[in-house]
Amino acid sequence: MKKETNIIFIMGVSGVGKSTIGDLLSKELHIPFFDGDDFHPEENILKMSKGKPLNDNDRFGWLQTLNKLAIKQLTNKEGCVIVCSALKEKYRDILNEDIKHYTKWVFLNGSFKQITERINNRKGHFMNSDLLKSQFDILEEPKNAIDIDINLTPNNIVKMIKKELLNKSEFGLFGLGVMGKSLSRNLANKGFKISLFNRHVEGVEENVAKNFKNEFEELSSANPFDSIEPFVNSLQKPRKIMLMVNAGNIVDSVIEDILPFLDAGDILIDGGNSNYNKTKERFKYLESKNIHFVGTGVSGGEEGALKGPSIMPGCNKKIYKNIQPFLEAIAAKDANNLPCCTHIGNEGSGHFVKMVHNGIEYVEMQLLAEAFVMLKALGNNPDEIADILESWKETTNSYLLEITIDILRTKEGEDWLVNNIMDKAGNKGTGNWTTIATAQLGVPSTMIATALFARYTSFYKEERITAHQNFESNNNFSLNITVEDILKTYQFARIINHYQGFKLIQEASNNYKWELNLSELSRIWTNGCIIKSDLMVELVTVFKTTNNLFTNDEIIQKIKTLKPTAKKVVAECILNELPIPNFSESINFLNSFAIANSSANLIQAQRDYFGAHTYQKVNDPSKKFYHTNWKNN
Repeated sequence: MKKETNIIFIMGVSGVGKSTIGDLLSKELHIPFFDGDDFHPEENILKMSKGKPLNDNDRFGWLQTLNKLAIKQLTNKEGCVIVCSALKEKYRDILNEDIKHYTKWVFLNGSFKQITERINNRKGHFMNSDLLKSQFDILEEPKNAIDIDINLTPNNIVKMIKKELLNKSEFGLFGLGVMGKSLSRNLANKGFKISLFNRHVEGVEENVAKNFKNEFEELSSANPFDSIEPFVNSLQKPRKIMLMVNAGNIVDSVIEDILPFLDAGDILIDGGNSNYNKTKERFKYLESKNIHFVGTGVSGGEEGALKGPSIMPGCNKKIYKNIQPFLEAIAAKDANNLPCCTHIGNEGSGHFVKMVHNGIEYVEMQLLAEAFVMLKALGNNPDEIADILESWKETTNSYLLEITIDILRTKEGEDWLVNNIMDKAGNKGTGNWTTIATAQLGVPSTMIATALFARYTSFYKEERITAHQNFESNNNFSLNITVEDILKTYQFARIINHYQGFKLIQEASNNYKWELNLSELSRIWTNGCIIKSDLMVELVTVFKTTNNLFTNDEIIQKIKTLKPTAKKVVAECILNELPIPNFSESINFLNSFAIANSSANLIQAQRDYFGAHTYQKVNDPSKKFYHTNWKNN
């Protein structure tokens, strides 16, 4: 079934001229025409002829019949024009079922007075003014339809619809960097007609969109631009524009540049790695301008963006329905062939979960780097380590494990390339933001912070060399551990990492009232994203019954089984001065967390001593706060 085969639904209250317009449009487009009223069962027609309005139960079977008709037309690769009232959103959802990627909606819009006059001039029409009023009462105007004023002549209405459907693009991409280009090709490959924009900078960026279009066959129907106004005007309303520009102030600059050309109801989608706090601000700012803003996390890198990324849109749920067909079509698919894209929550939620995704990613990368250090200390070369990691895939597979194996097997001349790469790890800020967020929300996501600080530590290369000389760090390792021990410690630490990451997401959901679904979030992270793994697949089921990994019986048993080995490995590495900050932190965290009575009672007493911060007493049901004059005791 090709995406170009469409079902065009023409909707509106009785008397707007749906049948007339539908018939004219079908002839103009050379596709079949069906009048929805012809498919009403006899009992519905009889009820309306007696002046009684139809209820939802009356309409349900009728709407299902029209949906089956549309599916049949798509299967035959014909498409068609179908006219029906479809006054409520839930009616349109039934008509859209299983075909939402292929439907176009036209809303014929007129006033009650105007339509009443029309009906009264038609002899024998079953609709009276009372019935018409009932239709206006239940009418929920569509947000994602071509809105047509019925004051125009039928021929002009058809011309407008045809122009919107055939000449205008469905979706716009603003910014053609690596990710923007990949997403553009992905959309085009799914059959969407798109418009492309990239700025024009004399001698630096010239004809970028045009040259990009000419480079790939799938972009043959795309419209390229280097000027904002014609780019915006090339899009169907409400316009859907995805901004693929660098995070930061440039997003605000682009919004201000594009805003004068937008209309109320248009939708801007920020697909970059923006800070969720800025997304919340932009959401509210654009809301005041009657423009919808969608902060969207996109994970998967260049290849994922082209072949199917994991997509995390945060916005008003009703607005998500407008962009759902596009984002879900280009997303990766999970094991059940469902899109790795879902409505995350409101305002900044999409960018928040993408930020935490990156924090979890920092830890996963650091753990593999530390496992590499341990396996190297056992005397293995990169090829041998790659073979060991290959064997881990059977029980502990992940995208990051797979790419690490590829990296370790890559040679440059006679040596392995990894040996010639400077040991200074960079970062783009999301790990920093996650660490700030976990501190602000008071959540102990300690492994993310540790992974971030490990990168910061690596950057001080010259000072590290001096410190190595000054402190005579050990280079002769005598580790009393096995490869299997390292695997078990790796499995243990990954569970703790995922506990901390999802705990941070859950606390943010509670704090910001986002109502995030951890199981659904896990599901869209099972493919297309950097942290996809066998463990993530397992978490989809775990989070269906709990939001706390530490209350799941299977997870508890795994931790209990793996912890003794993890303690041994960490102890051996510390004794041998082998740096494994994240593995060490996984044990330290659990030891600190899984304790009923901690040392924090002394800390609170110290706070009360010098700052009169008060404290609560054990076994005091009143939960009263006390202060002690410690000097007099």
